[in-house]
Amino acid sequence: MMHPHTEIQFVSEQVGVGVFATKLIPKGTIVWIKDGLDLMLTEEFIESLGDLQKADVYKYAYLETDGIYVLHWDHAKYMNHSFKPNCVDTAYNFQMAAKDIQPGEQLTCDYGTLKGVEDFECISEEGTSRTKVTANDYLTYYEEWDEMARDTFKYFNAVEQPLRYLINKQYVNKVNAVANGTAPMDSILTLY
Repeated sequence: MMHPHTEIQFVSEQVGVGVFATKLIPKGTIVWIKDGLDLMLTEEFIESLGDLQKADVYKYAYLETDGIYVLHWDHAKYMNHSFKPNCVDTAYNFQMAAKDIQPGEQLTCDYGTLKGVEDFECISEEGTSRTKVTANDYLTYYEEWDEMARDTFKYFNAVEQPLRYLINKQYVNKVNAVANGTAPMDSILTLY
């Protein structure tokens, strides 16, 4: 589920649409969290669909490590990639704002965190030499992403968290301990 202060807006002909902040979303805020309304689909089921449905599922779903595809029920599926994202993934099935996200600013994440994603060329971005997302980016960049998440967790308890109630019960104690500074954060690599 996406943060309630977001909406879909047109980005460009090349990109299509994206997710944008409608109000300030402070650093440390959960901006997306996996929830029970997300569709969990097997490849067998997807392959049984018509060509148009199948194409959309493969375009907007992501593959989890257990071989199940997750298709978001809300506009989370329209979150775009950036090599300089303003949102960071965690090992706890949610993403946080890695900086203050201003009203009208697009929310972005690094698709490299999605293990198993097919390699693809990206629109070039100023300030980075990366031009391609690869299936093994998580092995190369996990330390950078973990450091970004550790820094972001410092703000977790200082900001309003409208999506906090959706944290998976198996992670609640750990997330609270990490946010309180009483336990180390799990690496995103633990998801793989």
